[in-house]
Amino acid sequence: MVHDTRIMAAPEPENKRRSSRVFARMSVRANGKNLRGRKFHEVAETIVVNAHGGLMYLNESLEMGSLVNLRSPATEEEQESRVVYIGGATERGQRVGLEFVSPAPHFWGIDFPPPDWQSESRSSAPN
Repeated sequence: MVHDTRIMAAPEPENKRRSSRVFARMSVRANGKNLRGRKFHEVAETIVVNAHGGLMYLNESLEMGSLVNLRSPATEEEQESRVVYIGGATERGQRVGLEFVSPAPHFWGIDFPPPDWQSESRSSAPN
């Protein structure tokens, strides 16, 4: 369930993002292996999402490049993702950037996605 969703302006030329970011606070189920190699399952909270992944709070310690499976409560879709950013720890958890292994513009269940999310799904459709 989306609590707070705001669409940011289109990416600026010096910003190399592949799709616009949307500030969205929602729960997502995450599982994988932590730094100690132990399996974990937790409900994480997103900060920012886009068609290629998102930034969220996780309580587990992870390493760059490790794989995390995400399940969207909005769509019940499951996506494998890779850790591409590890930020500082906060009272909500560690900020972790995850990138989908395969693009999934509909994963987050955003009703009104930015235009560049929709063009991503059209470009992957067969002609």
